Amino acid sequence: MFMDEENVVPQPEEEMEAADAGQDTSEQDDGRAWYVVHCYSGYENKVRHNLEQRIESMGMKDKIFDVVVPTEEEIEVKDGKRRTVERRIFPGYILVNMILTEDSWYVVRNTPGVTGFVGMGEEPTPLRDEEVAQILKRMESETPRVKVTFRQGERVRIVEGPFHDFRGTVDEIDMERGKVRVLINFFGRETPVELDFLQVEKA
Repeated sequence: MFMDEENVVPQPEEEMEAADAGQDTSEQDDGRAWYVVHCYSGYENKVRHNLEQRIESMGMKDKIFDVVVPTEEEIEVKDGKRRTVERRIFPGYILVNMILTEDSWYVVRNTPGVTGFVGMGEEPTPLRDEEVAQILKRMESETPRVKVTFRQGERVRIVEGPFHDFRGTVDEIDMERGKVRVLINFFGRETPVELDFLQVEKA
């Protein structure tokens, strides 16, 4: 049996909605599937490197096919400047495409930095096709996500547009549209202004 701690597949907000219909991610019918492996947070790339070395040295290329650290591009505004950073979608987790056998399980499980497989009960649970499709779609997105560093009720500074350098209070955040409504003091009265996330930063 594959002895391991019980865990639950990590699912960030809006993450696991049904994938676009017609997107075929089914693998060959040789038993291969994507599994989630838990590792020390911050060491995802190191663990991937360790595992790839073990696959090579232990001749497991016919059982373990791919190791992925899910990332996405994210834009953040700091000191009025935009910068694009690569952010891990699931900190502390990597994805492994493999055929699960005693040998392949042993190779992955005993890789330095790996703390276990994610699964229900004693056996690792493979990801569903639609979950894999959603993650890959998010990784391949050409439009970077915007990092929101402010919350409702917090003071922010407007960094571009006609109200540049005005300060105000966040009244409402619309994640779907990428918009924020800020209350600013304009001609002695509080006025709501709708702005893009990239037009404001935390004061």
